[in-house]
Amino acid sequence: MNFVLDASVTMSWCFSDEATPYADAVLDRLQTATAVVPAIWPLEVVNVLLAAERRKRLTEAQSRRFVELLAALPIEVEHPVVERIFTSVLALGREHGLSAYDAAYAELAARRGLALATRDERVRAAAAAIGVEVLA
Repeated sequence: MNFVLDASVTMSWCFSDEATPYADAVLDRLQTATAVVPAIWPLEVVNVLLAAERRKRLTEAQSRRFVELLAALPIEVEHPVVERIFTSVLALGREHGLSAYDAAYAELAARRGLALATRDERVRAAAAAIGVEVLA
């Protein structure tokens, strides 16, 4: 079954010191499912890669390789709808104390009726509060 994937799980695949059994299990799910992500996801991934390069945690070549690996995975980037961002995402973020970025993942999962894969406890709590299944 398809699911919404957030950047916290995605970036766990990039850094060995952030690897978890949960992130590995989510990656394994991509053998039989497609991950759906909001349009902010690629920007979040790139932002983490750039920060890691600046801190000398990754080289450019390692970042490039990680992006190539991501491109090979079944990940569907949903195109943004401005009206939805200004209404549903704003309301969800306000109600649950989330950033717009985090609210976008929960909103996408709720709207599409998909489970959510995230390591962020606040996003997990907000998702559960609105009836979204959080992958265990």
